[in-house]
Amino acid sequence: MNKLKLKNGITVILQENKNTPRTAITFYLCLDKPEEKPGVYSILNRLFLQGTEKRTAEEIANEIEENAIELYSEIKTDYLRFKGLCLNEDFDYMLELMEDIMLHTTLNSFDKEIIKMKGEIQAELESPKAKAYDMFYGTIFENHPYGNTYTKILANIDNIDRAEVEEAYKNILTNSKKIISIAGDVEEAKVIKVLESHFGGIVNNEQYNNQTPSIEIKEDKVKLIEKDDAKQAQIIEGWIFPTYTDKEYAAIMLMNSILGSAGLSSRLFLELREKKGLAYTVRSSYEPKAKCALFSIYIGTEPKNIKTAIDGFKEEIDKIKNIPVGEKELTDAKNNVTGKRGFYFETNALVSSITGLYEAQGLGYNYEEKFVKSIKEVTAEDIQKCAKEYFSHAKVLTVLAPSTSIKPIKNNIL
Repeated sequence: MNKLKLKNGITVILQENKNTPRTAITFYLCLDKPEEKPGVYSILNRLFLQGTEKRTAEEIANEIEENAIELYSEIKTDYLRFKGLCLNEDFDYMLELMEDIMLHTTLNSFDKEIIKMKGEIQAELESPKAKAYDMFYGTIFENHPYGNTYTKILANIDNIDRAEVEEAYKNILTNSKKIISIAGDVEEAKVIKVLESHFGGIVNNEQYNNQTPSIEIKEDKVKLIEKDDAKQAQIIEGWIFPTYTDKEYAAIMLMNSILGSAGLSSRLFLELREKKGLAYTVRSSYEPKAKCALFSIYIGTEPKNIKTAIDGFKEEIDKIKNIPVGEKELTDAKNNVTGKRGFYFETNALVSSITGLYEAQGLGYNYEEKFVKSIKEVTAEDIQKCAKEYFSHAKVLTVLAPSTSIKPIKNNIL
């Protein structure tokens, strides 16, 4: 794997995988500042495949289908990315199509996409689980760009005009840090030549600085949502944690595996589902972002079990804070985490995506080897130290359930 540069300073990560039939490219545009209004970036992302200066939306869709190309864009909290996958012989053709979509979108379907987006969000929020998570993210990231939830987008979407989306588009093209990651049966000299022809004329921000503010929760918050047609109670509890660039990242990843992300073997699953029969689904998750990470625990349970489930969360957190993880459990967690990582590199599409993401996050394209090494070095004391530190910070608890189940436990959890 090589790290190269285009003449305009864009970083290129190239993994030559010989004798593979399809080549993958992921183009990261790291956002230098958050959107001005919730929903601006989401609307922009929906417009890329809706027509360019020389192709209609239908023509784009037909070209993608007829040439067996996968090509789409995604917007995340800290970056916009374009992903493409094609037969090796169509690589130059796919790059021309990607260039057209990225650099020459017309935004002509703006009004149509606004209407579609509103309808899709309203439909999504009919789901109790989606509604609960929407409130949870909006609360834990209150007054922060990471908290631009569906509810906030709906509240602002009618106040967004096309000029604001055009301005955001121009800013991203001009002020983003750009990284291109390619994996496939390709030759370095040919790849650089074709990349220069398609993307050598765009600006790369060599002085990139992510202006998204940091965040801290200063007090516990509880949000109760009464939804009388909900069959299950949706319970989410979360904390702000260090992110992937912190020295404790590996220890937190292992703690997450032990608590709830390892499936059948995790503590939350064994204790709350298997032993107490509280739910079919219970898990923990760790979501790193550029300026912080979110650690959360989720359960869907019968409304009568709300207080028992919340107490169960506390019991498992207290255990990992106060009792060192056993040697076997720690070894199993390390094997689980590193074993899953192996799947990240099974296809060219995955290699392109993950190595580009590492570079975009400032970890370096070759971070995987360092990560596996850091996992192996984590001790039970490291995990216990993280648990004591970060589970002692302020938290957010969100509960969605029928009003008849909320009212009896209201005073006990506020």
